[in-house]
Amino acid sequence: MALQWKRLWQPRNPMFWMMVGFNVLSSVCTWAMRALPLNTAGLLLVGFVALLNVGAGLLAAWVLLRTEPKAAGASATPAPPAR
Repeated sequence: MALQWKRLWQPRNPMFWMMVGFNVLSSVCTWAMRALPLNTAGLLLVGFVALLNVGAGLLAAWVLLRTEPKAAGASATPAPPAR
């Protein structure tokens, strides 16, 4: 099964927004490590959080690549059968 990179763009899927959030938080952590005067413990803590966010963002991206995107008009619950 070939990966389809367009599956990453699923704004209706909460996992998409989790991936975006993890990546933004990783960027903020990286900026903080470079711009703020942190001691060694602070650098280690912020670096650890940044690495955890990178891993979580990659996991979220992997889940998005493996799931089929929902149709634009599809609802989360199936419609009741017609009588």
